[in-house]
Amino acid sequence: MPTLLVLGSKPSPTLPPPGSYAAVACANASGFSARTHGLPDPDYTVMTAVLTSGKASDNHSLRALAGLRTGRLFIYPRPQGDRSGLLGSWRARVKGWRMTPTWMKHQLRRIGYRWDESVVHPTGWYRDLILRLAGDDATVHDIAARKLPSTGMVAVALGLADPRFDCVVMAGFDFTLTHAYGTNPLIADRAELTSKHADTDVAVLAAFIASGRKLVTSEPAVHERAGVPMIEGTVPAG
Repeated sequence: MPTLLVLGSKPSPTLPPPGSYAAVACANASGFSARTHGLPDPDYTVMTAVLTSGKASDNHSLRALAGLRTGRLFIYPRPQGDRSGLLGSWRARVKGWRMTPTWMKHQLRRIGYRWDESVVHPTGWYRDLILRLAGDDATVHDIAARKLPSTGMVAVALGLADPRFDCVVMAGFDFTLTHAYGTNPLIADRAELTSKHADTDVAVLAAFIASGRKLVTSEPAVHERAGVPMIEGTVPAG
């Protein structure tokens, strides 16, 4: 049965056994980990538009993508904020432009990142896909209304919905802000290690399992917190 490995960005991912998956998918800059550990170029990568916001924490991830490539590039838009007021509107337009698909692809090309096809859906399209795969779970509806699922959860959802794959295995996830390609500046800025998406992501994963989705993990943290079954034979990548 073809299995898809969805790789997150945490340091020292626990990888499933070689040959146990047919393809790799990535989230944000986890292609850095894929390259580091000798994995094939991702079949697809999901990137949040926030990566090209210009903030230090986002530049940190953008730099890690230099010279990498993917098959399909899914752009996960940032929800539109309040643009009321003349000054607020001007600032929002400048900030918003930095997170448009056009600017994002320009910035990615500038650092030598390449892809075969780019795909842009509205934020609601990704949210609705996740809710459908979660069985329209009321808890997920409520918590996702306050904080959207992470880019990693979008990558998992796309894999679960892809008819080419019978199962998805998650590696490189632990619900924290840590990255394999260096210290995330957000950790110092927020004085905390846990991602703001953590509670939403845990609820989403638990609902995927409750809805009978074929999802497993090689990461104990994902198993222990979200109840995703462990895949046997995993080994630390080191």
